[in-house]
Amino acid sequence: MDNFNKGRRNFLKSEIIGRCMLGASSIPFKKSFADTNNENDNKKNLRKTTSKKEKVIILGIDGMDPNLLKQFTQEGVMPTFKEYIEKNYFSPLGTTVPPQSPVAWASFITGMYPGKHGIFDFVHREASSFSPFLSTSKSTDSGTNLKIGNYNIPLKSGKVELLRRGTPFWKYLKDNGIYSTMFRVPANFPVADKDTTTISGMGTPDLLGSYGTFTVFAEKEPKLISELSGGRIVKLSSPTYTFKTKIEGPVNSFKVKSEVSKIDFTIDKDVENKIVRINLQGNEYVLEEGEWSPWIQLNFELFPIIGSVKGIVRFYVQKVQPDLQIYMTPINVDPEEPTLPLCYPKDYSKELYKHVGRFYTQGFPEDTKALSTGVFTYDEFFDQGKKVLEENLELFDYEFNKFKDGVFFFYFTSIDQNSHMLLHLMDEKHNLYDPKAKEELKNSMRYYYSEMDKVLKKTLSKVDKDTTLIVMSDHGFAPFYKEFNLSTWLVENGYTEVTDKEKYYDSEYYDYVDWSKTQAYAMGINSIYLNLKGREKNGSLSESEAKKVKEKLIKDLESVVDPQTKLHPITKAYDATDYFHSDFKDIAPDIIVGYNSGYRISDGACLGKFPKEIFAIRTNKWAADHCMDPSHVPGVFLTNREVVKKSPHIVDLAPSILKLYGIETPKDMDGENIFNV
Repeated sequence: MDNFNKGRRNFLKSEIIGRCMLGASSIPFKKSFADTNNENDNKKNLRKTTSKKEKVIILGIDGMDPNLLKQFTQEGVMPTFKEYIEKNYFSPLGTTVPPQSPVAWASFITGMYPGKHGIFDFVHREASSFSPFLSTSKSTDSGTNLKIGNYNIPLKSGKVELLRRGTPFWKYLKDNGIYSTMFRVPANFPVADKDTTTISGMGTPDLLGSYGTFTVFAEKEPKLISELSGGRIVKLSSPTYTFKTKIEGPVNSFKVKSEVSKIDFTIDKDVENKIVRINLQGNEYVLEEGEWSPWIQLNFELFPIIGSVKGIVRFYVQKVQPDLQIYMTPINVDPEEPTLPLCYPKDYSKELYKHVGRFYTQGFPEDTKALSTGVFTYDEFFDQGKKVLEENLELFDYEFNKFKDGVFFFYFTSIDQNSHMLLHLMDEKHNLYDPKAKEELKNSMRYYYSEMDKVLKKTLSKVDKDTTLIVMSDHGFAPFYKEFNLSTWLVENGYTEVTDKEKYYDSEYYDYVDWSKTQAYAMGINSIYLNLKGREKNGSLSESEAKKVKEKLIKDLESVVDPQTKLHPITKAYDATDYFHSDFKDIAPDIIVGYNSGYRISDGACLGKFPKEIFAIRTNKWAADHCMDPSHVPGVFLTNREVVKKSPHIVDLAPSILKLYGIETPKDMDGENIFNV
């Protein structure tokens, strides 16, 4: 594991850009269509009793939006969902504060609000050192090594620690003799428990320790539309049509002087036939322009004989002429021979490989960064996204065909990731809307929703009188029209002090911040921290001073008005300390910002930059989001069970599933049973 720790430590600068994933109380939400045909109280076929043979099927569809679901069912795009909604219970599902995916999914897993499970944002920080880290997991080096010649051999392996706290509901199921499969449930890497059959999903890194670093091999450096983030460009140069180049892999920490491991390979281009031949580790792959390769195994030798690490990639030939350009996926962990704790049992990913072949193991398979930077066109991104979904559907078919009893959960990522990047193509109000875009692209979200309709149809084939079916999402979606540069606003309003107001706009990671005079600062997507003495590395506020600053800051935030639209960019600012457990006082933010629909913090302001303008038009293709106030982005909840609690919340699902098996709600859970059982 030491081999990817360097990548894990360095991922934040690129990964925070546009990544919206990861709260604290039950928040009421606007039921924009709740009074029409959802929250159905009088459906005659809703189940009320539980059989000794009870089975539970849960379809976890990340990012499915209740308003889009209603629109697409009315359009006839989703006939199975339409019929299911008419006959069963349908309601928006309350989400967490903030509605970032790891926050919400951790609440689903534990039945706890974020104040107990300890995931508050996508990124947290060490208060004592002021260093950022991914909120869901953390890696550490072994610290014990033996030097032999040019090699530095770890005597103890490093480790990756799951930072989510709380007991997952499947542990209680296992203790009561109930079998479960939790397929790709987010916020569950590294897989550490032995209470369910599982493979990790969102939060799983690639082999470099990042959350998806693509590579482009190109004769001519591609023209990027934004700063290169989450990728790297390798320049190809040769007097002939044969190019010798390298694939850079994980850092080789076996060497005394750590260096990046590399694999040599060659690319031959055939101009006349518009094909390329890739010669890699003894194998040849012939690809046409516009063609994807199969998954290819890479073997990075780190230490003679025993020290190798395997990964997998796919190549995509973007163009052959006039200048060759080939995209390579991030180096995924090989499910046949995983080097990271992806699953339980430990050979589970190998079983999946044997039956469906190799597949994306990284937590974010859709390459949103390739589209944001201009490496992918919309067509190429849509094509790659469909391939991701095809793999996922094959995995679903394999697992669902095996399902006989207990609890079965399967996670789908496609709607979430593609909504971020493609939803604006059907939004005429968005700055990036293109009326001349292909109809296929304008209808891309209808495609992904219709594919989920097919999944529901297949699922219903196994729903009998002893089966509870739940379809749910962790949050919905809202447009992202304008960036609110929270960090700059804090400077302009005297909360963050800088030493040079002429230079701080171009700074990196809080350069020019005068911590001795700073009262508060922004970090992460929805978080503000007070610069508290005794907690922060360079704290300036006493406890009594901090209380007054917080009260004023909350009022000021909620009073901000966009001078152009006359709208408030912030719906509500939450005093986070009302909700978190004392165990997290050094981790949790002090204020959680609930942005208005259409607004969100800018990419740069997430992690220590200070853009010049407080408000800016969103031009990045990551142009729809859910890191707003939870009232704007509820999830969806459908079930064939009678529901007795109105306005269910995501924290209610864990205790409700347990209750189906007669298991009382554990004392540490915040949610409550919603079913009539």
